[in-house]
Parts: sequence; structure tokens; C-alpha cells
Amino acid sequence: MRLLVTGGAGYVGSITVEALLAIGHDVVVVDDLRTGHREAVPDGARLVEGDIADEPFVRGVIREHRVEAILHFAAASLVGASMHDPHRYFESNTVASLALLRAAHAQGVERVVFSSTAALYGTPASVPIREDAPLAPESVYGETKLQIERTMGWLARTTGLASVSLRYFNAAGASAERGEDHRPESHLIPIVLQVALGQRDAVQVFGDDYDTRDGTAVRDYVHVLDLAAAHVLALAALEPGKAKAYNLGSGAGASVAEVLDAARAVTGHAIPAHVMPRRAGDPPTLVADASAARDDLGWKPERASLTEIVESAWGWHGRRPRGYDT
Repeated sequence: MRLLVTGGAGYVGSITVEALLAIGHDVVVVDDLRTGHREAVPDGARLVEGDIADEPFVRGVIREHRVEAILHFAAASLVGASMHDPHRYFESNTVASLALLRAAHAQGVERVVFSSTAALYGTPASVPIREDAPLAPESVYGETKLQIERTMGWLARTTGLASVSLRYFNAAGASAERGEDHRPESHLIPIVLQVALGQRDAVQVFGDDYDTRDGTAVRDYVHVLDLAAAHVLALAALEPGKAKAYNLGSGAGASVAEVLDAARAVTGHAIPAHVMPRRAGDPPTLVADASAARDDLGWKPERASLTEIVESAWGWHGRRPRGYDT
């Protein structure tokens, strides 16, 4: 299939491109490279630098490459930053995605797999979290993703759009060639590994008095290769006039303290940590119920071990201590 991958120079996008190429898909990547990395785009995919908010540009890419379906990863994705610069997030995520969908419709492309987020749920009333839990984002970032999902729901009813939204919990790990290189880095596992590499002095642990097994917050880590596999399966699950959504997580959360212990064991470094006050809005536990993805898509995480996730990330960061600038 001829596919357009927006944000395919980013973390999850580039590793999904790897998976798509491996099974014979023809892939063109559109990325403005503001946060993505040219070096992350796999050989075999064509990179076209540009902004998905530019409808004539997107229509031209779709025509030239005879695109049949879109995998949409492109987004601004820092929760804290979204609260400080909300206008940028609504423009980069909601408005730009609407432009992308409008351009696709104009060119007759009505199949979209969307990179969504567990941030749609806010602080859940119960865990594990199912897809039918209340959608109550507590950040502008989460709200923009919810607006896109809702837009695709209406387009399914009015234009026949086929969409699948994949609500990630905590993407982590690396493939052999690609990993996390965010600037600034906000994800726990790469931050912990930066301490092991001597690039940070210590890890900040925000709260050790939660009602969890060791007092630190629990999150659901899912290997990025498993996320990539879910996108491949979601392509096959697209149905005209249907807007579907699935959680992607391991279903087995790990605490911040457990992540630190796993990283110390994997790296052989002490990795000092300093306990800080809790951050406002951080729930004690966020764990996915991903049974719908299992039942409908045939997806299950094959690399659910926290040690395996950390080992893969450490392997990549060890080879590329300065990320794609190495």
C-alpha cells in the first residue's frame, strides 16, 4: 500500500515506518523537522520536508505519491508546554490536523490511523482504564488530541472517513537503529539513562507518598516496537464510516522506583535520585486495559518486560549518547 506518514522523523513515527517498510509498504514521510530528525527516517522511505497545515502542499504530496492511506503522528506533544503556550498547541495539533484531513478528503484519501494518547482520560476514576472511561483531558495537549478524535468521528458520519485512533500510554524502548531523542527530554526512561551516561546529575522523583506499592507513581510502559506493530494491524482494521479507538499498553504498570531499579541493573550505574514534591495533576496510577486491541486487532505486547524495554533503550543510547547528533 502507498502510505503517507506524517511526523515520520519522530520517535514512534520513524520506528513505525521501519515496520511498514519491512512488510513491503511504499512510504512517504512528511515532517517539518522542528522536533523530528532527518537521520531517523529509514532508508527506503522518501522524506518530504513540509508543514501538514499547508493544504496545497499536502494535496500535492498525496497526488504525486498516489497515497492510499495516512498514518498521522505529527504533533506538538509536551504536556507542560501545552499549558504555557496553548495557542501553539491548538494550531499545531487541532488546526493542522483538520487541514491534513481536508486535503486528504479533497484527494479521495479516506483512511487514517491516528497517533492519540492516554492523556484523553485525565485522572481516571478507576484503573485499568478502558476506552469507555470518561474523556476528561487535564492539559491542552490532551484536549487537542480529543478534538481530533471527535473531528474524525464526525467525518466518519458525514464523509465516510475510516479511522483508528491509538491511545498510547507510555511509549518506551528502542529498535536496533532508532530511539528517543527529544529536546528537551521529558520521558522518564531516557532521563534515567542520561544520568547513567553522565549527562545529568540525578533523576528527580516527583512524589514518594502516593498510595502505590512503593509510594512512587505507577505508569504503563509499552515497547515502541509493539506500538509500531499496532499501527500495522490498525491499517487492516479501517472500515469506511467507522471511527474506532484503542488503548495501547502492557496492562502491568511499573513504578518510578521500579524503573530506577531496572535501569541500575541494566546499566550497572548507581543513578542517584532526589525526591521532589508531587506535581499537580499527576495521578498515582495510570494503567491501560488493552483488551479491545487484543480482541479486535489481534494485538498484544510482545516485549512487556520492563527489563527488556530498558535494555533496548540503553542499547540505543549507548550507541548514540548524543542522539541523532552522534
